[in-house]
Amino acid sequence: MKTKIVAAAFGVAVGFAATAASAGTLDDVKAKGFLQCGVGPGLAGFAQPDQSGNYVGFDVDVCRAVAAAVFNDPSKVKFTPLSAKDRFTALQSGEVDVLSRNTTWTMSRDTSLGLKFAGINYYDGQGFMVRKSLNVTSALQLSGASVCTQTGTTTELNLADFFRSKNMKYEVVSFEKSDEVNKAYDSGRCDAMTTDASGLYAERLRLTNPADHIVLPEIISKEPLGPLVRQGDDAWFNVVKWSLFALITAEELGVTKANVDEMLNSTNPEVRRLLGKEGKFGEGIGLSNAWAYQIVKHIGNYGESFERNVGQGSPLKIARGVNALWSKGGLQYAPPIR
Repeated sequence: MKTKIVAAAFGVAVGFAATAASAGTLDDVKAKGFLQCGVGPGLAGFAQPDQSGNYVGFDVDVCRAVAAAVFNDPSKVKFTPLSAKDRFTALQSGEVDVLSRNTTWTMSRDTSLGLKFAGINYYDGQGFMVRKSLNVTSALQLSGASVCTQTGTTTELNLADFFRSKNMKYEVVSFEKSDEVNKAYDSGRCDAMTTDASGLYAERLRLTNPADHIVLPEIISKEPLGPLVRQGDDAWFNVVKWSLFALITAEELGVTKANVDEMLNSTNPEVRRLLGKEGKFGEGIGLSNAWAYQIVKHIGNYGESFERNVGQGSPLKIARGVNALWSKGGLQYAPPIR
């Protein structure tokens, strides 16, 4: 999900953002009574409507956490499904208040679009999926293979870099839309499919016989994914950033959706600061002192969201891996609340 940025568009985008960005998104959100969140058009585990039409997923939970922090009500979110092509313009123009849509944090996006990443909710990387019948167990065995991917993306560029660096030949079979990539791979038009590893697990669920396919172990790029807001609105940036940090901190401290009320009586000073029983940390971000309590009460902690949406409790069954807490060998780490 990494649309290649055309350098010529940067100046236009920055100017657009400078004129369209709200002077106070938090106040605007409070006034209208809901948060407008940009999400993917449908990626299992991350953002897709359920059978009742309600958006669910790991990226969706980030927006619902912000709504819980602001309104004490995670349902006060309206979702806008956005294509890779339209996602940045939607945020720049003010069509959405926050973008939480499998978007890789890159230098060009961070510095040239008038946007700002509020953190990393999922550490991803580009991988490959193949049919088990090929008896391929490593991407290093793909020399001469045809590979399906989405055109005009950094995925396509990473693919070229990988095969070039390994002195391996390949044939790229590219399509504009991810649905077309999936159908081409499923019909046998290519030997392998490549995109972010999380996307491969999600796309596998849509294949005719998911069990006939495996995701190879190699990760060929860094894809830190996270929510974005507009530059120039630090108050709103802080709300989104610390809502994500609150999810991670709650997992670090063992505060869950089930025990958060009991934890209000905890004598652990870190727990008491998180849940608003000590200090006035809500004031700093323009919210009540119960902002983080409200997030955990409605959403749970980071680990609960992960397992529910993309982990072992979900159809995707993705291992925590580098998305484990820093204290358990992973990269997820939140600054202290104090």
